[in-house]
Amino acid sequence: MSDPAFKPTDPVDPPPTAGGSGLVHRLEKHYRHTVHGVSGPANIELLSAAGSGLTAEATEIARGLGGKGISIPVLAGAVRLTDIVLIAGTALAAAFTSPEAAGFGVSNLFATAAAILFALAFFQAADVYQVPVMRQGISQLGRVAAGWTLVFAMFAVLRSTTGIGSALSDAWIGAWYALALTGFCLSRIVVYRRVRHWMSSGRLERRAIIVGGGTAAQELIHDLEAQADNDIRICGIFDDRSNDRSPPVVAGYPKLGNISALVEFARLARIDMLIVCIPLRAEKRVLELLQKLWILPVDIRLSAHTDKVRFRNRGASFIGTVPFVDVVEKPIADWDMVAKRIFDLVFAPAAIVALFPVMIATAAAIRLDSKGPVLFRQKRYGFNNEIIEVLKFRSMYTEMADPDARKVVTKGDSRVTRVGRFIRKTSIDELPQLFNVLGGSLSLVGPRPHAVNAHTDDKTWDDVVDGYFARHKVKPGVTGWAQINGWRGEVDTPEKIQKRVECDVYYIENWSILFDLRILLLTPLCLLNTENAY
Repeated sequence: MSDPAFKPTDPVDPPPTAGGSGLVHRLEKHYRHTVHGVSGPANIELLSAAGSGLTAEATEIARGLGGKGISIPVLAGAVRLTDIVLIAGTALAAAFTSPEAAGFGVSNLFATAAAILFALAFFQAADVYQVPVMRQGISQLGRVAAGWTLVFAMFAVLRSTTGIGSALSDAWIGAWYALALTGFCLSRIVVYRRVRHWMSSGRLERRAIIVGGGTAAQELIHDLEAQADNDIRICGIFDDRSNDRSPPVVAGYPKLGNISALVEFARLARIDMLIVCIPLRAEKRVLELLQKLWILPVDIRLSAHTDKVRFRNRGASFIGTVPFVDVVEKPIADWDMVAKRIFDLVFAPAAIVALFPVMIATAAAIRLDSKGPVLFRQKRYGFNNEIIEVLKFRSMYTEMADPDARKVVTKGDSRVTRVGRFIRKTSIDELPQLFNVLGGSLSLVGPRPHAVNAHTDDKTWDDVVDGYFARHKVKPGVTGWAQINGWRGEVDTPEKIQKRVECDVYYIENWSILFDLRILLLTPLCLLNTENAY
């Protein structure tokens, strides 16, 4: 179960050479190793042995950093889409509102398409899709007006020199220009006001935690704060070292606790990025940190500003001129998250409609078979360890129900009703979770949400498998890759939960819409395997 790339007794590696992707490869290989083995004394001892409780100050800061953030790529994409709709919509409006316009023909269609392409190019060149520009008032309007005017200046040059577009009505062109310019100004005023609001409320900033203190952290903070239009907000520092080696305050930012406290802090606060400010040559310590931090649904970057190392583009990123090694990317973020939500909102209602007769028949059978409610609610782990309530058809006698999952359901369990045995074997009891999908607490496809007290051999599953909580880096699902591979039903051995977690981590690291669709289509066939479902 040990990883040949790293042993506790390994000497500290020399500084990485130019093109430091070798270190990145070793880090990526190591931080995943924890899900490939059951936890035990042979595993590496983590740094934070001093406890994991948050101080009152850290808890107060974390609770003040809650709420949801706004994805900058999604915001920029939404503004682009608004511009496209405005250009096309005002082109149509000008054709039917201008008395001298001759309708909307093929020439108008081609002109509209060309205007969209050129306008987006000019707007991009003017940086109007950048947040620093969006939060400016007059400057933003001026850039948009200049870009839109350039589009029509090009049309004028083409008409006068080549005759292209000469069939277009001057009245239509003039009305289109004026209507679109008015629309752009109004929409940009809305964008300006919303962006300013989101900036003031912290929804458009990237919140970062510095891991590791001392002089290196101080230099990094100063370098970051010196960058123009920096959107990074440093929320605190976490370090396992004592105050004599790592001061309690660095560059004005407090040290809020050790690494275990950081994991708890990130569960309470909305944190987007962890910046590990430890020299890259101290690879052993970096690996030990990542073994604990990679379970969080955040980007993890290694600060490289003090190492003066050149990296290949695929292994590095920059905030201004400050270099970082990219180790862990937040999964299913930005447009991927939008696409997955659209997938859920398309297929979940379709599944509800198709399976509605089955759900009605199941509800009737439950009511006829035993007394009590049709639905059963159970607390389970959701995204980022958030506790959620999932819906199920009741499969046990009401007086024997176990909402806390303190006792595992076994074969021939006397608590399960006659109808319950059938719906558990066929997974019909899970169908009400389609409504959880509509509500947003579940996704159609993802790691299955486990009960908070789920256990094997009197040990909770996070104690059975190191890295168990990494499966909570994405929203849980009604079905998942582990179920497709036969890992469903009773978990009576450590190896079974280990295999589930391995499948879940594989799904997270290889996610795509097509992968989700594949799992969804295979699910009905895999339900035929009822060996461990009872």
